[in-house]
Amino acid sequence: MKKIDKEVADRYFRERTRNIIIYFIVWFLVSFGVVFFAEPLSQYSINGFPLHYFMGAQGAVLTFIILLFVNAKLSDNVDKKYGIDESKNEQISSGKVFEH
Repeated sequence: MKKIDKEVADRYFRERTRNIIIYFIVWFLVSFGVVFFAEPLSQYSINGFPLHYFMGAQGAVLTFIILLFVNAKLSDNVDKKYGIDESKNEQISSGKVFEH
């Protein structure tokens, strides 16, 4: 397995950590932001339900599912950017390829 420079690895993990922090901020806003602003949001309704209830029951779940797909896509892009290839990792883990 080839070695990665420490500087490249640091940039890779810094970018991945930044993305995770952004996901946690979105998670917090969707989960608790609706609760903090429930009173003003209750003025609006979707399908006969107050907006804060709808966001808690449906919007949060949909947002989390969307976050999963966004994370997968962005993680793949970051991996490609730093030369991490999943097919190469699968070959190495199966024991079929060795770099000497």
